[in-house]
Amino acid sequence: MFAVFRTLGLALGLLGGGVAAQAPEFAQQYAQRLGGAVDELRREVASLDADARATGNTRDGAVDRLRGNPDALVARRGAAAGATIERLAALSAQQQALAEATSPLGRTVAILRHPDPGLMRATLSDYQPAVPTTADGLVAGLLGFLAAWGGWRVVSDVGRRAVRRRPRAETTTA
Repeated sequence: MFAVFRTLGLALGLLGGGVAAQAPEFAQQYAQRLGGAVDELRREVASLDADARATGNTRDGAVDRLRGNPDALVARRGAAAGATIERLAALSAQQQALAEATSPLGRTVAILRHPDPGLMRATLSDYQPAVPTTADGLVAGLLGFLAAWGGWRVVSDVGRRAVRRRPRAETTTA
């Protein structure tokens, strides 16, 4: 019976390792989306900067001028331009944090510190599970294996001790 429990513990450990290895894979797919979003936002801000320079304004001056315009459509476009600039700054900072993450699971932690909700949802909806062979993936897989296997060992050891402590009914033969 003990062999069955050991085998089950090993199977749970492997499952835990596979599941935990998905965190770095998710981080990698998130980073790809992040790069695409930053590139597109930079293009939009560069277009705004070019328009501002062509009209003798700074970026901030152009946004303020758009926001203050009495035409509601133009004012809304000014607010959108301001939001685009702010989002570009936030996503660029996160991209920098990902680039500087050197510790095992550092990219995963960097994403979890300041995730962009829109990018998280989009990444999750298109997520393709994989077992990464990077150092992050191997560390996460090992930690997941140890957590699942170790958790099973604790639970099974407690269960075995509880079964052993039960007083056995004495069988009487008549």
